[in-house]
Amino acid sequence: MVKLIALLFLIMFVIGTDTFLISPLIPTLQGLFHIPTEYTGWLVGAYALGYALFALVAGPLSDGLDRKKVMLYGMIGFSASTLLCGFATGFWTMFLFRFLAGVSAAFTAPQVWASIPALFPAAKIAKVSGIVMAGLASSQAFGIPIGGLLAAAHWSYPFITIGACSLLVAVFIFYALPELKPEQDLTVRLSLLQRYVPLLKSRVARRAFLAHFLFQCGFFAAFSFIGKWMADRFHLSVDQVGFVILVLGLGNIVGSFSGAYVIKKLNRFNAMVVGILVSIAAFVTLPHLSSVAAFEGVYFFIFMTMGIVFPLIIGMLNSLNPAIRGTIASLANSIMYAATTLGSWFAGLIYAAFNGFSAVGLFAAVCFVGSLFSFIRSGILTNDAGAKKDHAA
Repeated sequence: MVKLIALLFLIMFVIGTDTFLISPLIPTLQGLFHIPTEYTGWLVGAYALGYALFALVAGPLSDGLDRKKVMLYGMIGFSASTLLCGFATGFWTMFLFRFLAGVSAAFTAPQVWASIPALFPAAKIAKVSGIVMAGLASSQAFGIPIGGLLAAAHWSYPFITIGACSLLVAVFIFYALPELKPEQDLTVRLSLLQRYVPLLKSRVARRAFLAHFLFQCGFFAAFSFIGKWMADRFHLSVDQVGFVILVLGLGNIVGSFSGAYVIKKLNRFNAMVVGILVSIAAFVTLPHLSSVAAFEGVYFFIFMTMGIVFPLIIGMLNSLNPAIRGTIASLANSIMYAATTLGSWFAGLIYAAFNGFSAVGLFAAVCFVGSLFSFIRSGILTNDAGAKKDHAA
């Protein structure tokens, strides 16, 4: 069992690392490929676009196949496309390879979550899911900063390293993961597409998913430009930016592990509202801080808050319809990466237009205001308000 948990942890770690690996590299790649500032957001957005477009179809398609094979081929494709990023010759080749990496991740990552109930007894599922989720948090805390250190030697080294490590993970999948044959016939598999209909018809679901979109759009718009902002404002090198992101990732881990305690004390409703309101104030304040330490401290707090709030959002979305949690997870992932694409693209435009991070921070704050308003209007927060001791999310 330990071997399988380690495998799933590693899959999410390499995918999580690659997702925002390019963030601290934006200043370097912008100069290398002569990319206008308004287009630099697409270096992040290309990966997110590939994931967002294919996440909705990857789930239903994979339900009729052996999940081991889907995971294996997806990881091989992920490895190849990430390796190719290290040999990109310009903006469009980098865009293409990042897009393909996102497509491969869209087929690989959902299989991890879908495989857990099939591989582990019911009593272990929550614990295993928590460990696997820690793979994503650890990728922010350690994977991206390590990438920054490698990029200090040469910009291509992070992509080559992650690509090679992903190939080793694919070998691990081949030898360690058992076959995971589908339990449903072709007719049932095709009918899964209809499972999106109840969500589209539900006013609560529509508003809750809109709130989820705005939340992710604001957060990732700001996150995508941390590296460029610190290089422009504080003249940090790519490896120094990596160390800053290391600290921010630790904030996310702290939030993830302390979330159950905070939710027990505040209840889900209050934890969500307080977390978003504090983050709004932080995003408005960030651009006006005069030192790296102050910037890092405030952003650490944002990441810690996100470690608490993000699982709350996923928990509330899953509560919309327990019978179609797999469909909800696919839709939530697709929306998150669509928001990342739009947020990073728009952040690039306004960063260039207003020559700095102030507009990006304000944009993130406005998105969070809209997210909180939409959550409240949906009614989903009211349903959780009385769950003072419920910290299952």
